[in-house]
Amino acid sequence: MILTVGLSSIIALTGCSGNQDQSNGRMNHDKSAGNPQNVNNPSQYYDEDNRNQKNHSEDFGFTRTNKATVDGKNIANKTASIDREQLADMISTLSVQLPNVNDVATLVTDEEVLVVYDTDTKNRTETADQVKRTAMGVVPRYYHVYVSDDRTHAQDIENFATLDSDSRGMDYTIEQTIKNMLKSPQGYKMSEVENENGEMVNDKRDRHDNIHQKTMD
Repeated sequence: MILTVGLSSIIALTGCSGNQDQSNGRMNHDKSAGNPQNVNNPSQYYDEDNRNQKNHSEDFGFTRTNKATVDGKNIANKTASIDREQLADMISTLSVQLPNVNDVATLVTDEEVLVVYDTDTKNRTETADQVKRTAMGVVPRYYHVYVSDDRTHAQDIENFATLDSDSRGMDYTIEQTIKNMLKSPQGYKMSEVENENGEMVNDKRDRHDNIHQKTMD
């Protein structure tokens, strides 16, 4: 009789524990439904070292989110942001590794990349295309890229370093700088519907109209 009662108690406790574990599992699953960071096994969605203990340059980068929320907030109300300083540094670092490119200065604005480089190339168009496509491969695709191998423009774009998109007269001044840079080779057309700088016809017209309107204001 004592043995029977003991076994019954063990079975009862085991059943309660199992139900509690299942309940906890459902709770964890429900919480993670709106936020993919709350999971029982983080390595299911993220690098197994969680990027907190190790951060090797050879590691792949991986994240996962859903359409409804990002960090518990409605994704429709969250504006993506990029570090323009890091993008500029990456473009300069990659470009200076190209053949015949010795020095690179890069400016990244809210929608343009301006790259001025020193080169001893015999094929200016080919080198311009390599520098331009290097920048294109770093920034979001809606960016337009302008390049120049005229070193005098390096100081021109460096003058923008302490300014930002809201600075007075910024759009007009950048537009004038771009016009001067366009006197240098820009490489080849990006595609059948884009020019050498990644501009579509409507993009270019809209940009000039916006700048003219801001100047009038």
